[in-house]
Amino acid sequence: MKILMLLPYLPYPPSEGGQVRSYKLIKLLSRKHTITLVCFSRQHNTQDQISHMKQFCRKVIVIERGKTWTLANILRTGFSPYPFLVSIYYSPQIKQVLQEELQSGQYDLIHAEMSYTLPYLPPHNLPIILVEQTIMSRIFGHQANTDKRLWFRPFMWIDVAKMRFWEQYFWRRVSRVVTVSAEDAKVIQKIIPGLRVDVVPNGVGEDVSNLPKKPHYNHRILYMGNYKWIQNWEAAELLAKKVFPLIKKAIPTARLIIAGQFPTSEVKALKTSGVEILELKDSDTQGVVNAYLDSGLFVAPMYAPGGTRLKILAAMAAMIPVVTTPVGAEGYGAVDGGSIIIGTTPEDIANKSIQVLQNKKMYTQIANKARHLVDTKFSWEPIAQKLESIYEDLVHHHS
Repeated sequence: MKILMLLPYLPYPPSEGGQVRSYKLIKLLSRKHTITLVCFSRQHNTQDQISHMKQFCRKVIVIERGKTWTLANILRTGFSPYPFLVSIYYSPQIKQVLQEELQSGQYDLIHAEMSYTLPYLPPHNLPIILVEQTIMSRIFGHQANTDKRLWFRPFMWIDVAKMRFWEQYFWRRVSRVVTVSAEDAKVIQKIIPGLRVDVVPNGVGEDVSNLPKKPHYNHRILYMGNYKWIQNWEAAELLAKKVFPLIKKAIPTARLIIAGQFPTSEVKALKTSGVEILELKDSDTQGVVNAYLDSGLFVAPMYAPGGTRLKILAAMAAMIPVVTTPVGAEGYGAVDGGSIIIGTTPEDIANKSIQVLQNKKMYTQIANKARHLVDTKFSWEPIAQKLESIYEDLVHHHS
């Protein structure tokens, strides 16, 4: 099968959730299918990273993406029906490049990740599978309601309204919609009753999938994330300011490590006595693995909805008990008190973190059950096979 895959990022290095998913699936799918990758590069991407993807793809077409906050992007958003998230991917040549590729490639289908990549597709007759790794209007809607800049909220509400319109527009018009969690599928089906939505979950990143099956109890508390995203900078702030001080009071030897890529100045400012900021390059996969292996508890006070958090699957694979919110626990089928611990408020999360750190029997049981969960339900091979079955069904009914 010949597949044109349209991504809003270069999948390598796999430093954040979407990249991990795309990179692993492309590697597996390329064994049986011919893939042309069309993706957007960022300023930190290198030619070596682009070349790396050519070993799995017949062709790699890279559209250069500029800086996000530019006057051109702001004006383009203000004077067009599209949200800011679409405007920042604008490129004068993208439609022509895609048109030429679609005319010459003789493709069987288009696989698009995230609906905000679809406005740039020219007219065509191919079936489209749209994978919504998360529902972006839910994430930015949460930010619009919680942003500390009150003057900025009305502009965000307008932008979120645009986002919702175009998400629903494309959900109705593509051949098949896929989400990574049952929760997101239910959200879409509630908005558009009767719409078929398949669930193809995320898996465990390959760098943590083969780690030793041994708990490593200690008082180092970890949060890992890419801090370009609101759910990560919000969680880091709540953890450092509201959760960790309560843990530290009960367990004086506790330390907090806020690790990940692209920490903002606000995240860096969270560094205090007992709180470490570990900035990792997007290519430093070993640094990510080491952070998990050096830590004893993963605490994620996440309240922004959507998607499946690969960071939590990675912690489970590394046999670190996870304490999170109901929103943070979406998408795994994890059982509270079994393979995961769920708290509602920051105070509740702190108390449950203290409880598991003070009870080694409970700690070990949760770590073992979490590892069993990811080993049995979140390996990439069956996930890729499920995606392939959707491809086959889609092409069969389209022909």
